[in-house]
This record gives sequence, structure tokens and C-alpha cells, in this order.
Amino acid sequence: MRNQGKIAYWNEDKGYGFIQPETGTKQVFVHIRAYSKHAERPAVEDKVSYAVSTDTQGRPCAVKVKKAGEKRSGERGSKAYSGYVLIALSFLSIVGVSVLAAGIPVEVFYLYVAASIITFSAYARDKSAARNEGWRTSENTLHTLALVGGWPGAMIAQQTLRHKSKKTEFRMVFWVTVVLNCGVYVWLFTPDGTEVIQMVVDGVKRLLSGIFQFGFNM
Repeated sequence: MRNQGKIAYWNEDKGYGFIQPETGTKQVFVHIRAYSKHAERPAVEDKVSYAVSTDTQGRPCAVKVKKAGEKRSGERGSKAYSGYVLIALSFLSIVGVSVLAAGIPVEVFYLYVAASIITFSAYARDKSAARNEGWRTSENTLHTLALVGGWPGAMIAQQTLRHKSKKTEFRMVFWVTVVLNCGVYVWLFTPDGTEVIQMVVDGVKRLLSGIFQFGFNM
């Protein structure tokens, strides 16, 4: 038998909340895992249907939760999930092609890949910390990582980890970092941009070469 109710409380960072049954009985705990993988993120006042089970400690909890009209919402959520991941992977592919066809230094591609991996890891650590009430990664740090080239990794993390994907203020700043970073990337194709990036690459190479030589001479 399925029960009807609405989300009375939801903690987006920790991924859990409580459902108020229509019958007016005691609120029921619900975790994000009770939703299907690509369901729309829960929000307060969402009307839902659910079954009741018990957790490992014998406490009642909601399972197999469905938002009212989930068929349409689920389809939109799945499309959004696929779309954002496709955008991130397509951009990395464009950077790779630019290295081969437009003479962009391969180090730029390495930067985007490395920054994306680091950013994805930062999101994963922050989500784990949110669940376990540990030391959180600041939002400014996440935005800085996105700005310097890690936004594809951030975009994938937001969708696959379901973290920071609903907070409106955070998402607005995130998209600003994406636009700014893409603007700098396009600027690299101008004569001034090409000259600057080549100077930076040459400077980094000289620095690394000096470090290695110093190490060998010790």
C-alpha cells in the first residue's frame, strides 16, 4: 500500500528530510536514495507517494518515493542529467581537437583535464563531509576550481553525485565562472591570447626544468 504526503523538511546538502503524511500522523524520514536515480531533486511542499519500510536500526522510513507527476519530471531530470554531462564532455573534446587542429598548446588540454578531476574530487569530498558532518569545502573554493578550468568536472559532479545541483545562488555563480572561463578560452585563439599562453607554457617549462636540475645537482 502506498501512502500520500508532502515534503515537510529537506536538507539538500545532507540529502535527507521528512515527509508529512496526509493522514496527519508522525513525519516519516526520507533519504535521497529513496528516489529513483534521475528523479527531480526533492523540495519542501512537494507532493509525494511512498511506501514505508524500516532502516537498519528499526526506525520507519520512506522508500520508493515518487513525486506527483513523476513520469514527466523523471523524463526532464534524465534529459537534464544527460545534457549537462554531454556539455562537459563535449567541451573537453573541443579542447582536444583544438590542440590538434588549431595549434593550442597541449598543456591547455592537460590543465582542463587535471582541473576537472581535482574539482570532481572536491565535490565528492564535500558531499561526504556534508553527510558525515565533517569539514566542508567552501563554495568559494569550488567556484575558483571551476573558474580555472575545472567546470566540466564540476558539472559532471553536480549531476552524478547530485550535489550542489539545486542551490539557486550557487548555480548562478557557477554559471558565471563557466562563462568567464569559456571567454578566456576563446581569447586564446586571438593573436594576443596565443602569445600569452605560449609565454606561460614556456615559463612553466623553464621553471620545471630548473627544479629538476636543482634536484639532480643536490
